[in-house]
Amino acid sequence: MEKPPLPSDDGGHGLEASHSEAALMSLGGAGPGGEAGPAEDRPAWDSKLQYVLAQVGFSVGLGNVWRFPYLCHQNGGGAFMLLYVMLLMVVGVPLFFMELAAGQSIRQGSIGVWKHISPRLAGIGYSSCMVCFFVALYYNVIIAWSLFYLGNSFQYPLPWEQCPVDHSTNTTVKECAGSSPTSYFWFRKALDIADSIDDSGDFNPIMTGCLLAAWAIVCLAMIKGIKSSAKVMYFSSVFPYLVLFIFLIRGLMLDGAVDGIKYMFYPKLEIWGSVQVWRQAATQVFFALGLGYGSVIAYSSYNPVNNNCHRDAFMVSTINFMTSVLASLVVFVVLGFRAKSIALNCVVNNLGVMSELAAVPGSSPHWWPWFNMSDPSSVALEDYRQWYSHYGAQVGPNITDCNPENEMKKGVEGTGLAFIAFTEAMALFPASPFWSALFFLMLLNLGLSTMFGTMQGILTPLMDNFSFLGHHKTMLTVCSCALGFLIGLLFTQRSGNYFVTMFDDYSATLPLIIVVIFETASVAWVYGADRFLDDIEVMLKWRPPSIYKYMWKYVCLLSMVGLLAASLLRMVFKRPTYTAWDHSTASESTLEYPGWALAVLSMLILAASMPVPVGYLLSFISGGRGPPDQDSVADAHRERYTKCESSDETAQSNGPMNDLDVMARAAFLPLGHDHYSLLPQLEDGEEEEDTVV
Repeated sequence: MEKPPLPSDDGGHGLEASHSEAALMSLGGAGPGGEAGPAEDRPAWDSKLQYVLAQVGFSVGLGNVWRFPYLCHQNGGGAFMLLYVMLLMVVGVPLFFMELAAGQSIRQGSIGVWKHISPRLAGIGYSSCMVCFFVALYYNVIIAWSLFYLGNSFQYPLPWEQCPVDHSTNTTVKECAGSSPTSYFWFRKALDIADSIDDSGDFNPIMTGCLLAAWAIVCLAMIKGIKSSAKVMYFSSVFPYLVLFIFLIRGLMLDGAVDGIKYMFYPKLEIWGSVQVWRQAATQVFFALGLGYGSVIAYSSYNPVNNNCHRDAFMVSTINFMTSVLASLVVFVVLGFRAKSIALNCVVNNLGVMSELAAVPGSSPHWWPWFNMSDPSSVALEDYRQWYSHYGAQVGPNITDCNPENEMKKGVEGTGLAFIAFTEAMALFPASPFWSALFFLMLLNLGLSTMFGTMQGILTPLMDNFSFLGHHKTMLTVCSCALGFLIGLLFTQRSGNYFVTMFDDYSATLPLIIVVIFETASVAWVYGADRFLDDIEVMLKWRPPSIYKYMWKYVCLLSMVGLLAASLLRMVFKRPTYTAWDHSTASESTLEYPGWALAVLSMLILAASMPVPVGYLLSFISGGRGPPDQDSVADAHRERYTKCESSDETAQSNGPMNDLDVMARAAFLPLGHDHYSLLPQLEDGEEEEDTVV
């Protein structure tokens, strides 16, 4: 991308391609002769609200609803939240701010940003694109599932409220009777799932149609770039919050809601001593903000150059965390109600068994309960549990405790939470079809807003770096969505859910951590943290605190390396497994991936990670043989210029000036206020002498 030359005091020489888009924008993007620079042709957000909704919509996704509550539940409740907030502030916000500032200053997608810093780092952007593509493949399948459940919500009673009847035997279907109506509907009606990943089976025609509809929605929303997707964001980003508040208000009126909240927030500080908990908290911070995808960079690249990205980093991170807390409240309020309902049904069943014992002549043991067994619905759960605590050991194994905490301890996450536990609870609501439709419409919008950001992380870098694709945006969008649908057919076969699990667990986690490690090292060490802060100062007209330099150079980088090491060790010492559904026992079981699946899993990780070293090697080889590219020429020109300081500063700068100092000064400084002079060019092999400016 050709850039206008740097104006000099003699008017004869220019810095042809070395200064950044930030410098261009400081002059309004005008080139020589008043021609618009490349930044002026770039699309832009219509308003700050539009941009914030887009960033929030991308970062707030399904993980906030079904992953964060599970981690909080399993890892000490309130103690996990404190740990999460600490890691968010120490690691998450600095890295998020770094990506926002990089995209806004350079005004390119992920490929262009890292290529701008150094041509040998272009592979970082390609890795981000690969990860975004893998995530988009399976994420749209979840949207397809939401569409399927949304369509089935418009009937009464809901199809997952009761077990179907086998008309050949006139009895309840065995698989449903052995599990639950919601589990049966999910595994058999929605997925028609196979018993293992080895049994691929046929394609699910209904789910294939839903996947086609999901990709069609994404394509139509993205077809005009940010202009069309941003308009959809006004609804898709705001609507989930409305639904969450409605569910919270309704849930607080339910019996057992307060117990659910107490169970969620009760702190267990001893979990801070577990390395696994730290790993899970850091991973959740990492994925909650969408780091490494390139989508954050792509969205911020459409901002005005003087936008306060520092404030945006804190604002979006805070909204993201508060959304996770709100979603956790909703989930545990509803799960508390579900646990209380299951416990009350347990009391009714146990009292029925004891009533049968009472009908036997001469049976009047001393442990007989004092409450009225003839009306089980009038028996309070507390009274029953008090009686059981005294006589439970004497009544035999058929009579159980009916403790709602036992249900709460059965942690569920992901699809198990959304499509089984939550649907079971909503089936108990009055006017259950309304609540079901509202819930799955919320999941649909959460998924779409994240999907838009993921696709932007693919399309923006490609259009920025390949002019042909940039001139055919519509065709690129349509072809990308069509390719995504065709490959996504893998997930609509009977074993498709197992492939979704594989992609979710392994195609993004390790590659994204590697990408962010290289991003941080590139900014902090290759480009220079001080130099990067100089660029931000040019944009914002004020300098962020110097603590960011140490965060990027040491704290964030070492934290990400530690997270990578912990993830690799976990994979090495614990063979990858997946959860399968066994239709004969109507239960879930944990199976190890077969050899071919491990090969596929490894290929996914390598395919997403290899662009980083491959890009470096190709750039290194081509840089040593062929003519220098435009960026190399720019670096050569940049090294020949140095800023002429004032007389006061000249008196203090009598030491030698190395190339890095020259480059750091000349790269992104505002133009029109500083004067530059040409230094004598050195011949090859000639040593540079000390220069006194």
